[in-house]
Amino acid sequence: MGQVAFDTLQASEELETAGISREQAKAISLVVRKSHEVADVANKADIAEVKRDIADVRKALSAEIADVRKDMQLVRKDLQLEMAGIRSEQKLIRWMLSAGVLGIFSLVVKAFLVTAL
Repeated sequence: MGQVAFDTLQASEELETAGISREQAKAISLVVRKSHEVADVANKADIAEVKRDIADVRKALSAEIADVRKDMQLVRKDLQLEMAGIRSEQKLIRWMLSAGVLGIFSLVVKAFLVTAL
């Protein structure tokens, strides 16, 4: 954080003009200056720097979010392709099961009809 500018000479002169002795004016000015040195006060430059940092973080986050969205689109397309493959395999399995059931049914019918005739 930046330091707040404090003119001790001007403060001393103003205190002397108000009727305080030179030594007391110097002492008061030094105490005020030391209090400003100890204080951790933000100035306009500090605030502007924080705003720039926030803007940079926002840009970085926006870029990261855009990258994640692109990755999600790629994953979604890959999953859709895999699901299409699984669906086609399911259709093939259904046809094979249907053919197997039909074959078994025909054997059962043949067994009962041949023996019945």
